Amino acid sequence: MEAKLNCEGVQEELMDWLAGTLPAAQHQALEAHLTQCPGCHQELATVRALWTNMGELPVPAPSEQMRPRFYSMLAEFQVEEQRKQRWSVAGIMEQIREWWQPAYGMRVAYSLALLLVGLVAGYVLKGSPETSELAVQQPTTTAPVASQADVHQTQVLAMLNNPSAVQRLRAVSYAEEVAPTNERVVAALLSTLNQDPNVNVRLASLEVLTGLTQDPMVRQGLVRSLTLQDSPLVQSALADVMVQLQERRSVRPLRKMLKQENLNEQVKDKIEQSIESLSGDKTPQPSTSSTSHETDNYTKSGVPAAVVA
Repeated sequence: MEAKLNCEGVQEELMDWLAGTLPAAQHQALEAHLTQCPGCHQELATVRALWTNMGELPVPAPSEQMRPRFYSMLAEFQVEEQRKQRWSVAGIMEQIREWWQPAYGMRVAYSLALLLVGLVAGYVLKGSPETSELAVQQPTTTAPVASQADVHQTQVLAMLNNPSAVQRLRAVSYAEEVAPTNERVVAALLSTLNQDPNVNVRLASLEVLTGLTQDPMVRQGLVRSLTLQDSPLVQSALADVMVQLQERRSVRPLRKMLKQENLNEQVKDKIEQSIESLSGDKTPQPSTSSTSHETDNYTKSGVPAAVVA
């Protein structure tokens, strides 16, 4: 900026001057102009009053559903991007790189070897007279066909172990349909909640498990998960769950969490509020779980809505 400024240039720089972001030379030139121009000085007073009033505006508190909705939107966006790239050359190559791990290669080779051995054995046995007579004498039996639920279970468990966080998010989304009638999928979701390196995947697992808290195994698993979490987002979400379900068994692990070093201050406040709510004389809300009648030393547990990597 030149040493001398006109009124229009000065008024454009007033907000930056108040924010302290102008370079030193521009800052001095602007102050020199303000001392000589009553009009710009009056404009400065108006802008400063507006600046002060804006700073005093109350900051609205975020909605309790903001975080779950954000992760839900993020997961939907990632899945949509994945779908768009599926049929592109780059997308096909990326999927090949994701799925074709050394372990998968060994499995495919092993399966092909078994298939080849089976074909050779079948050809040899078919040509043997003794085998043909035995086949006529003995009734044939059909091998059991895997049910659709077993197929879905296998797909979900395989995708939960995929190196790609997007694939694991999709697996959690699919698990929402399978988990209510499949204990292995429920156990896998609890393991994902406690061990997955991606926070989005853990929050998505928590969201699915929220709808399964009528299962005592799920409620107990959520209580145990409290002390296993290191992410402030997951810790806060689980604390909300405990209050939602009034799970009194969570009071002891919540107090144990307060003793953790480097615990996030906001999470600490959330835990203290949860303990106060769970330890008070408030009437517990009805629960569909079989563990609704617990002693006063425990609390009922529930899971807030969160999202689907």
